[in-house]
Amino acid sequence: MWFNEANLRPVLDRAADEVGLGHPAVELIRIGSNAVFRLGGGVVARIAPSARLLDNARRQIGVARWLADAEYPATRAVAVEQPVEIDGVVVTFWESISSQEVYAPLADVGRLVRRLHDLPQPPGLTLPTLAPFGLPGDPLPSFAGLDDADAAYLRSRIAWSREAFPDLPFTLPAGHVHGDANVGNVICDDSGAPVLIDLDSFSVGAREWDLIQTALFYDRLGWHDESEYRDFVEAYGYDLMEWGGYGSLADMREIAMTTWIAKKAATSAGAAVEAAKRVAAIRTGGSRQDWGAY
Repeated sequence: MWFNEANLRPVLDRAADEVGLGHPAVELIRIGSNAVFRLGGGVVARIAPSARLLDNARRQIGVARWLADAEYPATRAVAVEQPVEIDGVVVTFWESISSQEVYAPLADVGRLVRRLHDLPQPPGLTLPTLAPFGLPGDPLPSFAGLDDADAAYLRSRIAWSREAFPDLPFTLPAGHVHGDANVGNVICDDSGAPVLIDLDSFSVGAREWDLIQTALFYDRLGWHDESEYRDFVEAYGYDLMEWGGYGSLADMREIAMTTWIAKKAATSAGAAVEAAKRVAAIRTGGSRQDWGAY
């Protein structure tokens, strides 16, 4: 795997030099969909693994500038000319929020999502239409590393989700959405104030998509307790679980969560085991209480 710390450090150093940030990479925070490094000078760098993600990175910077202008508490892009495409990857630079990741209480998550949805549409910023399962005609993932039957089943559920998602009986006013709103993407700064991070999936569509993970984490996975979920509902002002389309949307969000980890099965034995466990639970209606948090 070329997308690793040893290969990315010199690329990051060159990208930082290019934009005038003379701060070497100090610490690898994590490698997931992106590699995230802490640099000196209160800067965090995110490296996307393909030049095909350049437009997405540009959109992230545009969203960050809009939210800063609106004085909304979100991750701030460093004031340099970015993103930087270098050696087939895309690098963006962000102001560090805190010295360690502390997730915000669910009441704060609900308030931030509500406040985001209440913002006026961003002027001069074009956001894509929310399509969490891709567009009709897009190729389906191969899922190398999964059992053939599991891979075929997961592809069939993605195809179902792609067809059924637009026809769900959404009731909230459509508009801009974060696209991956959950407790893992709201962290506390060093003063304890909540800040929204990870702007990769900003789009325009059903606001229910920004509520489904919190409901699912409580209802099926047991990652939140009832009191925490009620705090979220009270703060946002709407209980998604009382909506008639909740069950179908929860099914779809499980597919999205499983797809993400299944794509890593070919290169991670742990991901392969987790993906197989999730597919089995979805196929049989089994418990999701033992799903690992990835």
